[in-house]
Amino acid sequence: MLTKEQTLAKMTSSGVVAVIRAPSKDVLVDITQALLAGGVVSIEVTMSTPNAIAGIEMLARKFGNGQAVVGVGTVLDAKTANDAMSAGAAFVVSPAFDPGVVEATLKQDRVSIPGAFTPTEILRVYNAGADVVKVFPSTALGPGYFKDILAPLPFLKLTPTGGVDAKNAGAWIKAGAVCVGAGSSLVSKDAMSNKDWSAISANARSFVEAVRAARTG
Repeated sequence: MLTKEQTLAKMTSSGVVAVIRAPSKDVLVDITQALLAGGVVSIEVTMSTPNAIAGIEMLARKFGNGQAVVGVGTVLDAKTANDAMSAGAAFVVSPAFDPGVVEATLKQDRVSIPGAFTPTEILRVYNAGADVVKVFPSTALGPGYFKDILAPLPFLKLTPTGGVDAKNAGAWIKAGAVCVGAGSSLVSKDAMSNKDWSAISANARSFVEAVRAARTG
C-alpha cells in the first residue's frame, strides 16, 4: 500500500475523487477501470454500496499496487473505519466529524477526510488531525466560500462535495480546493445500470481536464 504522503499526492495530483454509490459491489471493478481510463485515480466506495467492505478489499487487491487510490466514504463510526482500512482503504471520508473515526484513521496512518461546514467546525476538524477537510454540503456555498475561509486560514486543505460537476470543478480548484469530490455527475445511476463504462470514462476526462485547466490557466 502507498504511504499516507503518496496517497495524498496521488489524490491531489488528478484533483478528482470519484464518490461511488454503486447498486452492487459486482460493478466496482468495471467502474474503476472506466474511471482510470479517464484519468481519475481516487476511488471512494461509500458505505451505502451493498457489501462495501468486500468491494473495497476487491479493488485494493486489484488496483492497490499504485494504479488507483481506493478509499471508503460515508463512514460514521470507528468500527466501520477500521473494517474498511483492514480491507485496504487508503483514505477515510465522513459526512461529519466523529473524533473516533479520525483517531482510528490516524492510528493506521491513513488519510483522514472528515466533513465540516462552518469555519469553527472546519478548524476543529483540522486541529483534531484531519489531513483534508470535506466541506459538506457544498451545494449551497459555492467556490467563494473557500476563498473566504482560506484567506485567514491558508494552511487548510479543503475539498468540496455536493453539487460538484465538470462545469464548476475548475472554479472550486481556483478557489483553493486541493481536489473535488464528485458523485452522480461523474458516475451516474444510468451509466451504472446500463453498464455504459465509456460514458463514465468521458465524464472522468472532462473533470480531469477542468482541473488541469484551472491549475494552469
